[in-house]
Amino acid sequence: MTTTRRRRATIWISIAAAVVVLGVVGTVVGTTVYSNAENAKAEATPSVAASRAPSTLGTKDLTGDWTVGGDSEAGYRVHEVLNGSDVTVTGRTTKVTGSATVDGSSITAARIEVAVADIATDSKQRDSYFRDSALDTSAFPTATFALTAPVADAVPSGSGTTTVEARGDLTLHGVTKSVTATLQVGLNGDGVDVSGSIPITFADFGVQAPSLGFVKVDPDGAVEFLVHATPKR
Repeated sequence: MTTTRRRRATIWISIAAAVVVLGVVGTVVGTTVYSNAENAKAEATPSVAASRAPSTLGTKDLTGDWTVGGDSEAGYRVHEVLNGSDVTVTGRTTKVTGSATVDGSSITAARIEVAVADIATDSKQRDSYFRDSALDTSAFPTATFALTAPVADAVPSGSGTTTVEARGDLTLHGVTKSVTATLQVGLNGDGVDVSGSIPITFADFGVQAPSLGFVKVDPDGAVEFLVHATPKR
């Protein structure tokens, strides 16, 4: 091969190598950009806000029955691989109801009910699979958490917050399991805010995590909630 031909061959090999490198870099950058964009859609982990309204409740107002309702939300957090990208997905609903009983600063009973069929993400396709295939919400439209042991020293006074462990029964997809929730509790205006997270393994509740080729969901996830409870009048 002449010197000129060898030089041309070297140039074309270099160009081809550069194209391959740029392609790989482009794929990595594109995947990273996509992951960042999708992850930015995920809701923050529920937490009792530091900027809560000053409480209008006195110590004597705490003991008694409470109602869970307005300004409450619940849902789930899962990790999935979507089109090769690591993505965190959160679903939320504000259709949360329930009741609780407080004795002094202790929560002695509580039951929270969530309308699972109304939990939504940014994807209608994902929500349809969640409702129809994963959780069969036509047969099991709600999920519940019922406290099974009192939680002592749970409700703080003033503007402080407490972090406590709560044992209870979680019913999801028609299956009930004993779980432990980590709760953050703080007074807020006319009531009390309680945020928490319950780690779950889907198979424990008879739920098959999706694995559809282009998307694969981890076998574990979390149930998350932020509820606002007010004393019954």
